[in-house]
Amino acid sequence: MTAITEGPPAGRGLGPVATRPRVGHIDFLNCLPLFWGLARTGSLLDLDLHKDTPERLSDALVRGDLDIGPISVMEYLRNADDLVVLPDIAVGADGPVMSCLLVSKVPLADLDGVPVACTTTSRTSVRLAELLLTDAVGVRPEYYACPPDLPAMMAGAPAAVVIGDAALRASLLDAGTFGFEVHDLGEMWREWTGLPFVFAVFAARRDFLAANAELVHEVHEGFLASRTLFLAEIDEVCHKAARWAEFDATTLKRYYMSALDFSLGDRQLAGLSEFARRVGGDGAGFPPDVLIRLLDTGRAA
Repeated sequence: MTAITEGPPAGRGLGPVATRPRVGHIDFLNCLPLFWGLARTGSLLDLDLHKDTPERLSDALVRGDLDIGPISVMEYLRNADDLVVLPDIAVGADGPVMSCLLVSKVPLADLDGVPVACTTTSRTSVRLAELLLTDAVGVRPEYYACPPDLPAMMAGAPAAVVIGDAALRASLLDAGTFGFEVHDLGEMWREWTGLPFVFAVFAARRDFLAANAELVHEVHEGFLASRTLFLAEIDEVCHKAARWAEFDATTLKRYYMSALDFSLGDRQLAGLSEFARRVGGDGAGFPPDVLIRLLDTGRAA
């Protein structure tokens, strides 16, 4: 996979648009930090924000119903020609991620030929689980889609792939109660490859960038400023989130500070490249060496 930067540089758009940019936001705890920062910096007022699941936001960006937003890595790779990645920001993990899990009643080696329930909210996590089970564990289960409710998923299968808040509940609450094995997909990938895993990138549509370059750069800078402010105010964020979340402030801080990785640098791009190499090809919808276009920020790519 080759990464290039793509302009035009900031300030060379074709003029302002009549409406605010339509920007996606993942409605899970893992993206609360960005929402917090956007609200605190005032950038949220400049966005037409659309909150939804990763899968629906990905589809909306591909269709052109969104201008900028997070997109599941599998869907990004399949539509890389139409999108430009915003550098320095993503949703990933460099080790255990806590919110993308393979939960099982039996050892993973016993899953060959048996049903595995898969979340309907993220194609990337499902594809990663398939890759790990096939190439790292050496088994080939029979996968089927299921709403992200762990008890329902485990009622019909010996194992399930769950993500987001449902996965956090499974890892921290449900799994211990029911005696399930919990396998962290981020940790399995890191142990297998030595690299971080990127679950979602932030991207702009190339046609929107061509007409609104300055606006895309403003949104990108807003994301980066949001992340910075969140890190500076992490204790307050976790305290407030714990008032309505199922998890206490200490658990949320551990999740945000030690599990999630919101960066997109050389190591993260190497992990993305390795994933594309392993799953790309006939039937994937993209080649193993898919071209990645990065927004030209005037800094080294």
